[in-house]
Amino acid sequence: MDTIITAKEWASASDGGQPPALLDIRYRPGGPPGLPQYEAGHIPGAVFVDLETALAGPAGPRGRHPLPDLAEFGAAMRRAGVRSDRPVVVYDDGLGWAAARAWWMLRWAGHPDVRVLDGGLAAWTAWGGRLTAEVAPVAEGDFEPEPGALPLLDADGAAQLARRGLLLDARAGERYRGEVEPLDAVAGHVPGAVSAPTTGNVTADGCFRPAGELAERFAALGASGGAEVGVYCGSGVSAAQQVLALAIAGIPASLYVGSWSEWSSDPGRPVATGPQPG
Repeated sequence: MDTIITAKEWASASDGGQPPALLDIRYRPGGPPGLPQYEAGHIPGAVFVDLETALAGPAGPRGRHPLPDLAEFGAAMRRAGVRSDRPVVVYDDGLGWAAARAWWMLRWAGHPDVRVLDGGLAAWTAWGGRLTAEVAPVAEGDFEPEPGALPLLDADGAAQLARRGLLLDARAGERYRGEVEPLDAVAGHVPGAVSAPTTGNVTADGCFRPAGELAERFAALGASGGAEVGVYCGSGVSAAQQVLALAIAGIPASLYVGSWSEWSSDPGRPVATGPQPG
């Protein structure tokens, strides 16, 4: 599966000819907004894509970042110049959460070649890449979503997977244990889920750990012997980074997009707290 590309590789891919479409997915929960940051300086050729409006639907019973309307998602991707026969590279300025959400959405919707810029904007500037405030015109793309290329979980599916396979909780450990809950009404985790914070997937510079290290990490958590794996987080954003890390390690995984924000809004769903058993 297409996964990541380094800053050096991107520089080569974008030098001459028709380079991959480049999408800037800067987003932070609670702000600051990504568009002003993009306008102040971005990788040349990048098009800004807003996670809240293009990569997610309105918040509600299905969670804070449910799947967007497919027609609206497809239109947003075409405006950004995404074509079915042209590779796509996405980046953000964090731990790869927002970029991975774009990667997952495009791959799930049938695009065959999408990669995340490893380390994001920081890796690009550290390599010596320049930024620009120029917003160049982009030719309309032709991408039409055909969903189903990657596995997807709903709440019932996540509950079942926690019993028969491995359901990873990508949030910080204290949120998993129910010690704090800054965003949702109920603290805790899906019963049977295993804590696996996304910070463990990257090095201090924000780049993904080597595939072998990631494979060892996930094997220690139970992703071995052909175990079926799924991932959730607070609202299906950071969990996409975990799915990407699993893909780098060669482990297919399903994403529970509604995640804890959907699960905890249903009073009929059980909630577990405290550390995971032994």
